[in-house]
Amino acid sequence: MSSIGHTQAPQAVKKLVIKPLKARSLPADFEQQQWGKLRDAIKAVQSAQPVATSLEELYRAVEDMCLHKLAPRLYDLLYAELDFHAASTATTLAEWTATGGHHFLTKLSSTWKQYCEQTLLTRQIFLYLDRTHILTSNNTLSGARSIYDLGLTLFRSHIAQRPDIEHVAIKGILSLIGSERQGEAIDRQIARDIVDMFASLGIYEEQLQQPVLDASIRHYTAEGQTLTVSLEVPAYLIHVEKRLGEEHDRCDTYLKPVTRKALVGATETCLLQQHIASLLERGLEPLIDAAADAEHTTAEETRYDDLARMYRLCGRIKALEALKASFKSYIRKAGSALVLDEEKDAEMIRSLLQLKSMLDSIMKGPFQGNPSFNTALKDAFEHFINQRANRPAELLAKHLDAVMRGSLHKGIMSSKAEDDIEPSIDAALVIFRFIQGKDTFEAFYKKDLARRLLLNRSVSIDAEKICISKLKAECGSQFTNKLEGMFKDVDLSHDVMNAFKSGTTTTAATTTTTTTNAQLASVAPGLDMSVHVLTSGFWPTYPILECTLPDELAAAQKVFMDFYLSKHQGRRLVWHNSLGTCVIKAKFDGGAKELSVSLFQAAVLSLFNGTDTLSFKDIATATKLEDKELRRTLQSLACGRERVLIKSPKGKDIEDDDVFSFNNDYTSRLYRVKINTIQLKETPEEQKKTNDAVLQDRQYQIDAAIVRIMKTRKTLSHKLLVNELMIQLKFPLQSSDLKKRIESLIDREYLERDAESKDIYIYLA
Repeated sequence: MSSIGHTQAPQAVKKLVIKPLKARSLPADFEQQQWGKLRDAIKAVQSAQPVATSLEELYRAVEDMCLHKLAPRLYDLLYAELDFHAASTATTLAEWTATGGHHFLTKLSSTWKQYCEQTLLTRQIFLYLDRTHILTSNNTLSGARSIYDLGLTLFRSHIAQRPDIEHVAIKGILSLIGSERQGEAIDRQIARDIVDMFASLGIYEEQLQQPVLDASIRHYTAEGQTLTVSLEVPAYLIHVEKRLGEEHDRCDTYLKPVTRKALVGATETCLLQQHIASLLERGLEPLIDAAADAEHTTAEETRYDDLARMYRLCGRIKALEALKASFKSYIRKAGSALVLDEEKDAEMIRSLLQLKSMLDSIMKGPFQGNPSFNTALKDAFEHFINQRANRPAELLAKHLDAVMRGSLHKGIMSSKAEDDIEPSIDAALVIFRFIQGKDTFEAFYKKDLARRLLLNRSVSIDAEKICISKLKAECGSQFTNKLEGMFKDVDLSHDVMNAFKSGTTTTAATTTTTTTNAQLASVAPGLDMSVHVLTSGFWPTYPILECTLPDELAAAQKVFMDFYLSKHQGRRLVWHNSLGTCVIKAKFDGGAKELSVSLFQAAVLSLFNGTDTLSFKDIATATKLEDKELRRTLQSLACGRERVLIKSPKGKDIEDDDVFSFNNDYTSRLYRVKINTIQLKETPEEQKKTNDAVLQDRQYQIDAAIVRIMKTRKTLSHKLLVNELMIQLKFPLQSSDLKKRIESLIDREYLERDAESKDIYIYLA
């Protein structure tokens, strides 16, 4: 099979040919013409004359030369003009150095600003060259990356060849700074211009900054040495803070910010660092004392401002550790003066609370609650408050007793509101935390608490319980176990008395029952009786003093004893008559009175029901009171503020031959009169007895601690054992006391000495 195909003849391909433009030849004088215009413009700019040619035409001339590959030639020609101008400017400045001072600085400032403006205008004319040839070429003279940089580089090189210019300029700047430090007003703009020149030329840090620092060090070294002697510390610190602010501002105004750290640091070193020991020694204690003694708020705030300033400045030079050491030393000194002054024991706790309050205010305000300063405060308090062994603990217990009875001095606590008590408790417990002899505190507090509970002298039972709960939180339940037991006894006693007044009892002889109230009324008509039944283990140990009570009181005691023992068989009741109180009615010529007296006072007064006069010996025979107690009882009735008995002969002391008579002429504006119970005031003998009991308890604690340590270590040297005991036992210790307890344990065969070294102890299992 065949096929027939039709073919078309190929067409010719058309080609597009691009022919180069015919080179246009430049005029023979093209370079001379263009450069001539540009050179005239440069001369006009550098001579501060009007430029005849428009900037647009000049810009086109530069562009044309660059496009025709004349950029390198144009750069060389421009370089020569700029170099000549920089050299002539430097020469002119060098001639002006002879004038010196402010005149030269003024000329230098104006010349520098004019030179910069001229260089910038020149760059605008040659902007095309600047953005093409100079920016992209690595072969430009001086390595400048712009025409403006080239102008600065050339100016710097010619200035360097004429050192007098830099020398006079630096001297002038230092003179301006010195004048300003002396309080004179200076032209800061000129100073800023000169500093900017040094910075723009790249020689500020190398040529100007170091002379400024050296001059500042010389100035402030001399000033510090002079003013630390002539000024008080607060005024000196104000001056230092002012100087630091001035130098900071100076770096912001005309010196460069890069200088700030070094300049401010040099100022701190010269005015503070070199004198900080002297400033702290001379200034801290007076400032704190002044803050404590300030009577007006404004004065106190001023002193706190001074302390805050001292804290800030010490922080700037990393001297807070030195300030903390001085602060701690002050607290130790002030606290020791309060604790060791035995003549002012009555004011010790109050003074310590005032000191602590003042120091807390300083901590919160000037010292910004710095934790390390707070630790130093606590360490210092713990150090000085334990310098007198048990006395601060005893006085703190007495202070809390006054708080609970509402008898503190005015200004410490208001007894009108129970809400005022808790802050006083909290303040006292702050001191309590620092005391090592907490067992001493517990012993005296327990004795005072017992009196408050038994004699109903507490302002608030709720406040008493709040105090116990706070002590429990501080020291644990074991510390307050006996104190809590005392409250339980008081509550149980109320229940017992309710049962006594409403209950019945069966007589032994008959099967009839009579109420205890009826029995009490039959033996003691008109007598209202209240008894506290106490657990001996919870309460302080009281001496049992014998006393022949009035028949009514003795019979009433028997009625209660029969009632109680019928309910609680197997128990033993011991009457502590020394703690009893009575309210008795007495008839005087001026009218009847109710006398609130102790049980012993009531026993003595009841003797005068049948007679008006009794001798000391008669009273002693009738009451059978211990001699010392009888004398104190008679003293309270006949020599106290309320004298219901008359002593003959008169005098404060009770003698064997004294005679007492009932004072029918006694008067008082009150119906119920309280006769001071002198026998309840704590005597030195009672204090010693309490302290001895504490020491006895401590012996058991020391023995237990020694056995506990030796049981763990098995073998230990005397020195290491003593160190361990000092750490574990939280009350003041004497090495001699520890040695006695160790010897006691050796005698009891808990320990033995090593055969080869008597200083080594061995535990015996």
